[in-house]
Amino acid sequence: MNLPAADSAPGSGRPEDGDQAVAVTPAVARLRVAGLLERTGISLDSVIAADALMVTTELITNALRHGGGLTVFRVAITDGALHLSVGDASSRTPVAHPRTRGRPGGYGWPLIQQLAEHVTITPLPDGKIINAVLRLA
Repeated sequence: MNLPAADSAPGSGRPEDGDQAVAVTPAVARLRVAGLLERTGISLDSVIAADALMVTTELITNALRHGGGLTVFRVAITDGALHLSVGDASSRTPVAHPRTRGRPGGYGWPLIQQLAEHVTITPLPDGKIINAVLRLA
């Protein structure tokens, strides 16, 4: 299955080869990352894959839920690391909220920071891009 990365349209992607755009959901993003991991020889049953898929899910979900919509989704494997770039339409920097009884959530951003080797946030005039790097060895 050839799944494109998202570009400037919220929640959608435009394949480089000009095919029709598709929605980028957490599930679609996980499929794309899983395919890259498998082509690299990483078992989807491994802790490395579980961590990569969890970070992917959290970044996409946060962009959709808190960031005003997904604007960018890029994924690549280079130099033994998975590189995820997820952009959204909000200029607000993610923050960890204290978990309180009766209030769902609060786990995603700290989990991303714990599982990724390196996380950066690049502000843009119309939002931001979060880049996460996960070591694959």
